[in-house]
Amino acid sequence: METKTKKQLTVRGLIIGSLGSIILTASSMYVALKLGALPWPIIFVALVSMFSLKLLGNTNINEINVTHTAMSAGAMVAGGLAFTIPAFYMMNGKADEISFPVLLLISIGGVLLSLAFTGLIHKNFIIEQNLPYPMGQAAAETLVIGDEGGKKSRLLFGAFSASALFTVLRDWTKNIPAIVPLNSKLINSGVAAYLWLSPMLIAVGYTVGPLYIGVWFLGSLIGDLGIVFGGVSTGAWDLTTAGAIKSSLGIGVMVGCGLGIIAKNLLPQIKKMFSSISVKSDLSVAPIGFIIFAIIASIPILTFGLKIPFVAVLLTIAGLWLACCMSAQAVGLSGINPMEVFAVIILLLIALVITLSPKEAIFIAAIIAVGSGLTGDIMNDFKAGHIVKSNPKSQWIAEAVGGIVGAFVASGVFFILIKAYGTDIFGPDKMFPAPQAGLVAAMAGGIPHMSAFLIGFSIGFLAYVTGLPVMTLGLGIYLPFYLSLTAAIGGALRFISIKFAPKFEESGKGGIIAPGLLGGEAFVGVLIALVQAISALSGK
Repeated sequence: METKTKKQLTVRGLIIGSLGSIILTASSMYVALKLGALPWPIIFVALVSMFSLKLLGNTNINEINVTHTAMSAGAMVAGGLAFTIPAFYMMNGKADEISFPVLLLISIGGVLLSLAFTGLIHKNFIIEQNLPYPMGQAAAETLVIGDEGGKKSRLLFGAFSASALFTVLRDWTKNIPAIVPLNSKLINSGVAAYLWLSPMLIAVGYTVGPLYIGVWFLGSLIGDLGIVFGGVSTGAWDLTTAGAIKSSLGIGVMVGCGLGIIAKNLLPQIKKMFSSISVKSDLSVAPIGFIIFAIIASIPILTFGLKIPFVAVLLTIAGLWLACCMSAQAVGLSGINPMEVFAVIILLLIALVITLSPKEAIFIAAIIAVGSGLTGDIMNDFKAGHIVKSNPKSQWIAEAVGGIVGAFVASGVFFILIKAYGTDIFGPDKMFPAPQAGLVAAMAGGIPHMSAFLIGFSIGFLAYVTGLPVMTLGLGIYLPFYLSLTAAIGGALRFISIKFAPKFEESGKGGIIAPGLLGGEAFVGVLIALVQAISALSGK
């Protein structure tokens, strides 16, 4: 397929992308606070961009791709704020409200640093490591097949429609349960022994493949069946201690892998990173001047605007680079971007060096969450662009526009909610449960089990630098069992396809069906988010 490259970044595309970013950011803020879930919007925005630009006429796949890059950015900025800032009010429900300018500075700081760091790591993760990025692949398949039509298009949109219908029946009409209990003994012992009925996560498992999903599920077996069930049933520790060991071990593995990524893949490439972005080529992503400006500008924003101690500011900037690397790796391998976990990881590491007030700690966590959340979105978009041969610099500019628009909208929506309902609205039994922020509030006091963290850190770092695929091991240990089990089913189906149905594998049908399943659930998830946000604003 011959790809047009000249008409990619257009004024009309940026306008459409910005308008879409406003709507998605507002709805994502509401849903993230209310339900603690934030579905990837990439398939939804790909379809909306395709429909809008084809309606206007004289478009191409690259303009559509760059437009949807701008449209999706704000949702992750909203998630970064929603998953962290409520923690401050959970820790002190009568605290004074955080002003709009402060919220905006947090958002802008995270966006600027994320844009700078993704310019540095783009080549490593997208080209050299060539990670799968299942959501990025799904978006690319949606664009390509939607552009070409034919039998592949019918197969893709058939899977899309089936997944969308299933999601409506599960999440809207409630005719299908979201989770199915599997073993009452395990559940009573504290293990989330359920099966999550999710076409999207099965498709993620299929796309990522049996190796990385197998390691992910191994981590789940270690964390849930070993530490929680085994440890509690044998009397080695109680359930509270088991939870602390499980989360700390998983976090430790992820931190160790993150530092391993930097030590093995990024530090030796620093000179190449900076030289490659200063060369005028299709692989040049972020202007070197912007990268320097973003890093320098973030210092007064955090120091004077947010009143974070200078040493903590420097550690936050360095920590966000680590978080962006962990996000790029996790999203690339699993399709999951636990931004609040990365925020907690960096916050705990900084707390080992300098004592922080609760407000300073939450502000730092929010900057990390916004930055790492946006990084996951950018890297998915870069993967889609790499497949359809879009210019990454055009995508990066579109992401910058969408991210900045999203920063204003996310900050405004959060501030309006506080103004309308007060500060004591976050928590399990309140208007906005904000479960991820509950994790941040719980972890802000320190690492729950330092020994488990150090063991996990050592395993993650040493295993990664020696070439073992352990980034998904940490995810498996940390995440609930039901998520890992559903993803494992997808990985098992891919294994069966490779071993016992080679003709099906070679035909590429699985690679068409999986994006359809991913897209259907993600599309409906965003639609439901929009409906809920509109209902909330109208008071219904």
